[in-house]
Amino acid sequence: MHTITSPPHAAPVRIQDSLLTAVERHVLVWIARRLPRQVHSDHLTLLALVAMVGLGGSYWLASVSPLGLLMATGFLAVNWFGDSLDGTLARVRNQQRPRFGYYVDHVVDAVGTVVLFAGLALSGYMQPAVAAVLLIAYLLVCAEVYLAACSIGRFEMSFLRIGPTELRILLSVGNLVLYLKPDAAMFDGRLSLFDMGGLIGAAGLLGTFCYSAVRNTGRLYREEPRPTASSG
Repeated sequence: MHTITSPPHAAPVRIQDSLLTAVERHVLVWIARRLPRQVHSDHLTLLALVAMVGLGGSYWLASVSPLGLLMATGFLAVNWFGDSLDGTLARVRNQQRPRFGYYVDHVVDAVGTVVLFAGLALSGYMQPAVAAVLLIAYLLVCAEVYLAACSIGRFEMSFLRIGPTELRILLSVGNLVLYLKPDAAMFDGRLSLFDMGGLIGAAGLLGTFCYSAVRNTGRLYREEPRPTASSG
């Protein structure tokens, strides 16, 4: 029995041009240089996952107590710390593990995202159907991004100048608004604030998926045109 091994691949080019990228990069490097040597990137990745579990649980708690919304905002901050800093710490200390980091980070993101949307669906602030549509749209974009990273070598981390940090801030603002005004709704109460935000987010994600899929398919077709039939 022969084992087939794939040839090594160059790490995809990370592309992130969100609104806060420049400021965030300086802040993360500043923090990374001051972390104790005992703390390494695996600790931060685990912290990000635990924070996402706590985030989903906080939204579930919000169905019976508005304090869950404040807890959710705290866990969003903890998740930012772990998720944004793990790769930065590895780069600052020159301890990168490109394949391990890429794989583990995105497995953690996938699990955390499912837990987050499950919490939102159980929170009473977002209809389960809206949470499901938003999750499906998010996973479609993730699949397209990961495929593009492997086939084109471009790993895009933001869309329309919006990245993970900006999304955390928007979600935190929504938490605060609902904590202060739990009955915030639109269209005569038919859609809650999170319902409206979820539908807008899903539409944006689906649009991004379609645009990126068409663009990348066209690029790959130009680089690898359909072979013509050989003569003879």
